[in-house]
Amino acid sequence: MNGLKTIRMRINSELYPKLELNLDYSEIKYRLVRDRDKLVRESAKIIWLEWNEDRTFKSKHNEPAIGRSLLMSPFNESYTWQTTTIVEILEQKEGYLKFRTENSIYELRKL
Repeated sequence: MNGLKTIRMRINSELYPKLELNLDYSEIKYRLVRDRDKLVRESAKIIWLEWNEDRTFKSKHNEPAIGRSLLMSPFNESYTWQTTTIVEILEQKEGYLKFRTENSIYELRKL
């Protein structure tokens, strides 16, 4: 990001109320690969979002779980990537997660 080290963002959209994060873009730390077409997305940070039954934002988490979706930095309305919600965790070990969402299978690796 051309010398940009840390940025503080506040998201005021209806989907992400009260979601405020400090971000460090100095190094890519996560790689997500979608199984069906080998689409690759990378980010410095990730968070897991939980949703209400009406699909509005409920809360953010540091760990994956069924019913949560992955959001990759930057965390704003121009985010790198957001998955649909997890319906099954296929494999989980240190630095690696394979999961099925509503419409895809993904592998997430910590670099």
